[in-house]
Amino acid sequence: MPLPSSSSRTQRHKLILAGTMVVLVVLVSAVLLAVLIPGRKGTPGSEVLQWKGQGTTKQLQELVLGRCYNYIACSDVTVNPELRDKDCLKIWELFQNAFMYKHPCNATEEDFQPLMALATQSILCNKSLFWTKTKDLVHRYTNTNRDFLTLEDTLLGYMADGLSWCGDPSSPGVNYESCPEWTECENNPSSMYWKMSSKMFAEAACGITQVMLNGSIEAGAFRNNSIFGSVEVVNLNPNKVSKMQIWLMQDIDGPQRYVLIMQNIITLYI
Repeated sequence: MPLPSSSSRTQRHKLILAGTMVVLVVLVSAVLLAVLIPGRKGTPGSEVLQWKGQGTTKQLQELVLGRCYNYIACSDVTVNPELRDKDCLKIWELFQNAFMYKHPCNATEEDFQPLMALATQSILCNKSLFWTKTKDLVHRYTNTNRDFLTLEDTLLGYMADGLSWCGDPSSPGVNYESCPEWTECENNPSSMYWKMSSKMFAEAACGITQVMLNGSIEAGAFRNNSIFGSVEVVNLNPNKVSKMQIWLMQDIDGPQRYVLIMQNIITLYI
C-alpha cells in the first residue's frame, strides 16, 4: 500500500486546522451572544430602562424585613393571633418574586396574589379609617389615637409605606435609577401593590367606617380617580358596613402652614 505523499499530509493538516478554527469561532460567538443579548436574565451588558419616577429604594430588602419583624413584635397578638404565624422571610421572597427581572409596566394581580394572601390580616369592626390627600394628618391622628386603623397601620401597608420599587429585565433585576410614575404606565409594581392591598383593606371593613377627606382641594374633596374613589369605595361590602362617617378637613391659612382641622362630620349610610 503506497504511503501518502508529503503534499497530501500537508493538505490534510490544513483541513483539520481550518475545521478547528471554525469550531472555535462558533463557540466564541455563542458565548458573546449569551452575554450581550439584551433582556436576558442576569446579563450585565443590558441597559437599564429609564423612567421619570424615583428608583428602587436602597436596602429595600433590609427595610421590608426590618419593618415586618418590627410590626409583628409590636402588635397585640391577642387581637390579631394570625400575626404569630407570619413568616417575614417568606413574605420578602414573595415580594421580590412579584417584580424582580420583570418589565415594570407589566405587573399583574397574579404576580402579587401570593404575597397578599400570606401577609393579609383581619380588621376589627368599627376600626377602618380611609383617607385621601390627608396622609400626614391621618397618620398623626392614628399614631396618638388607637381607635382607628389605616391601611398603613396594617402589615402590608406598614412594610411598603414610603418605599419605591420596580424590576428590570436586565441584571440585577431591580432598577435603582428610576421607576415608572403612576401616569407613565398603570400596571407598574407599586401601583398594583397598593391597589390590591387597598382592595383587601376595604373588603375587610365592617361596622361603622371612617374616611378623612381634604376639603381645601380645588378639584373637590372626593375624586373618582383616587385610590379611595376608584378602589376602596367600590369594594366596601354593604352587607358588612352599616355606615361611613366622612371627616371633611380644611386647610388653615393656605398651603404655607398646611394645618388641617375637622370642619364637620357627614354620616353616609351604606
